[in-house]
Amino acid sequence: MAQSDVKETGKPAETAANGAGSASSTGSPGASTSPSPSFSLGANSSLSASSNPNGSSSPGANSGSSALFPSYARYPIHLVKGQGSWLWDDKGNRYLDFMSGLAVANLGHAPEKVKAKVKAQLDELWHVCNLFHIPQQETAARMLTEVSCADVVFFCNSGAEANEAAIKLARRYHQKVKGTERYEIITFEQSFHGRTLATLTATGQQKVKDGFLPLPAGFKTVPLYDMDALKAAIGPHTAAVMLEMVQAEGGVYPVDHGFVQELAALCREQGVLLIIDEVQTGMGRTGKWFAYQHYGIEPDIFTSAKGIASGLPAGAMLAKEYLREAFTPGTHASTFGGNPVIAAAIIATLETMKEERIPEHADEMGRYLISRLEKTFQAVPFVKEVRGKGLLIGIECAGPVADIVTLGQEKGLLFVTAGPNVIRLLPNLKVTKDDIDQAVAMLADVIAAYTAKEGK
Repeated sequence: MAQSDVKETGKPAETAANGAGSASSTGSPGASTSPSPSFSLGANSSLSASSNPNGSSSPGANSGSSALFPSYARYPIHLVKGQGSWLWDDKGNRYLDFMSGLAVANLGHAPEKVKAKVKAQLDELWHVCNLFHIPQQETAARMLTEVSCADVVFFCNSGAEANEAAIKLARRYHQKVKGTERYEIITFEQSFHGRTLATLTATGQQKVKDGFLPLPAGFKTVPLYDMDALKAAIGPHTAAVMLEMVQAEGGVYPVDHGFVQELAALCREQGVLLIIDEVQTGMGRTGKWFAYQHYGIEPDIFTSAKGIASGLPAGAMLAKEYLREAFTPGTHASTFGGNPVIAAAIIATLETMKEERIPEHADEMGRYLISRLEKTFQAVPFVKEVRGKGLLIGIECAGPVADIVTLGQEKGLLFVTAGPNVIRLLPNLKVTKDDIDQAVAMLADVIAAYTAKEGK
């Protein structure tokens, strides 16, 4: 790949030029932090700091009936109760949940042990800041290190925050511990790492960056599996490579084993840290505690969230011992991260997963679900491929699936998309064969009805 193919997405005029087969990057920290003089919001952007884009001085004008920002395209369903694999709406309708709150309710809705431990903690102490020792937090961290290659843990509130912490740790390790000028993070096209400014810049999908220019400096994106592009992107300023083991938001694509092995070896050779984003794949979702464990590697840093606290807001950044000294007091913090209530939920989640061998069950049920889907849809031309790992499964179709999601809801089955043409199934990790059989039968009816209606 020629040097001219490397585009700096931190410069607003160049961001839109990102394309397949090239590495895109943001500028160096030595460059000016002010926007480029050529930066423009467009011909229709004549807003002043005090103007109202609605052309009204009234703060409530044109706001509609909701007091919430319309940042979510919400389904017309009001869910009010959950238990195990099932949800109920305010009209009494029951739904078989194969979304799990987007891979969050890994133990099903309202798991008893987690509920009991959280209730007990609420009777004792809700919150104390991280200027004090929090025994529950230490216990949760120790339990996470016992089921992974990590030695140290930082608790936060979400996956995006965990990925932010990983990026900061990688940079500070190189700059303050190793004494180098490394700061760049390399990620891959079609990846998803969050919606903060840094993590959306790291994300390899242009759609999440629209309207947020200028982007932060120090990120490059290369095509997945293009080892030549990756090698060309690595330079004297490269701090880390960041990878998902399954590109879940990008279409549910498990990463090739050989590529991961080659990538890990390349990182070691170049002195570059390997960060694995396990926000969706971790906590048993793929049939292992963490998805990297399928690949025979040990990342320097990895992240977790979603299922880590069974639905309470929590995230974690985990790392090897040699990275401990990069986060000295005052270098990174979280007000709510790992507070007593959240830590209690994490502990109870981990205890349940150990006692009930949840990762092993997820592996078994994932194999069963994939086999049932393949058998059911083998003669259905509209279904092109079933793929996934554990209970993170994608069904690629021959056309858009948004209407199929809606039909599923009408039939009492909840699932979600992973791109325009991919159905994503995320049942809880305690799902039974009966649940799976019922879900597959319902999905088959929905797809049959859709294809008959559309003539596909």
